[in-house]
Amino acid sequence: MSGTRDPILPPIEWLSEHSSIPAAVSDWLMEPGSMTRRFECHCGRVQVEPQRECFITRDQLLAEEAAHLPHSERYWLREIVLLGDGEPWLLGRTVIPQETLTGPDLALVDLGTLPLGRYLFSSESLTRDYIHVGQQKDLWARRSRLRLAGKPLLLTELFLPASPLYAVEQDTPA
Repeated sequence: MSGTRDPILPPIEWLSEHSSIPAAVSDWLMEPGSMTRRFECHCGRVQVEPQRECFITRDQLLAEEAAHLPHSERYWLREIVLLGDGEPWLLGRTVIPQETLTGPDLALVDLGTLPLGRYLFSSESLTRDYIHVGQQKDLWARRSRLRLAGKPLLLTELFLPASPLYAVEQDTPA
C-alpha cells in the first residue's frame, strides 16, 4: 500500500458555513463524537478496509489539504473504506504531519483495520478545531482538523450511498 496512485476521494466542493443543509443531514455531518460509534448504532459490525497507508510529501497533498496543515517534510496518509455489515458506508482520508506522530501517537501509523475514531476518541487530549461540510455530486462529505495534545491532523470523510446518513435524509419530509 504505497503512495503514488490517485486519492481515494473524488474532488469535493466545500460549502460555505451559510449553506442550507437539511437538519437530519447536518446532525450527522456535525457529529462531535466518533462517527465509528455512531455507525455502530446502525449495524451489527463496523469494519475498516485500508486502501493506502504510507508517508507522502507536501507536494502529494490535495490542494486544499495544504491550507489546513502546517508545513512538514512528510505526512502520514491513510485512506480507508469503512463498512457497516459489509456495505461500504464511508471513504476516509487522514493526513497527519510527521511532527504529530510522537510518543504514543506514533501508533497512528499502525492502525491497520482499527477505526481511527477508536484511537482518537480514547485520547484525553483530543480536540477538534472545526468541521467543514462539502458535497461530491449527491454525496455529503465533511472535513475536520483534529488535534492530539495540540498537534494537528486532517480527516476527510465522504458518506457513500449506503450510509445511514441517507436513510435519515429520506425519512425527512421535503
